[in-house]
Amino acid sequence: MSDTKRLLENTVYNLDLNDQEKDLLLNHIEEVLVALRRVIRATDLHSKYLAKTTGLTAPQILLLQTLRDRGQVTIGEIANDMSLSQATVTTILDRLEKRQLVYRQRSDSDKRKVHAFLTDEAKEILKSAPIPLQDQFTRQFSYLQEWEQTMIISALKRVAQMMDAQHIDASPVLDIGKLDRHHEPSDSKAK
Repeated sequence: MSDTKRLLENTVYNLDLNDQEKDLLLNHIEEVLVALRRVIRATDLHSKYLAKTTGLTAPQILLLQTLRDRGQVTIGEIANDMSLSQATVTTILDRLEKRQLVYRQRSDSDKRKVHAFLTDEAKEILKSAPIPLQDQFTRQFSYLQEWEQTMIISALKRVAQMMDAQHIDASPVLDIGKLDRHHEPSDSKAK
């Protein structure tokens, strides 16, 4: 038995419940943890797939898509659209600019504003880029009844609260790890 499972059992069995209630609670907790692990694993696998096929992360692809869809847009507008801080968007743009996928230009009408634009190479990458995981999720979620959507939202907000994660800044971008993995050594080299 793993140390984690042993700790979980110790916590549950120290509660003021009868044995049947403890067993039921333990089974429910394990089901929740397995479901959470599957979500994390699916996000991880998709992130690795994106990195392998495009050399980009989900936030980078989403930023490129935002630029493509919105046209001339400021860094602040991108940040607002993506629910990210301007500092995070700037960091992503720096990396994309270094790869010559975007360029920035000061506004002709207001020199305080900086607009980001796609390069031709970025437009080509977007044509063949796989669909980000949140796009697939969005389609599937939209097919649910409103009561099912509300139930999922409520349950996930409660889980975040139970994990003391309700105050963690997060955007609706399904990705994990660093913002730019293509500069990291591959796992095969590290082994």
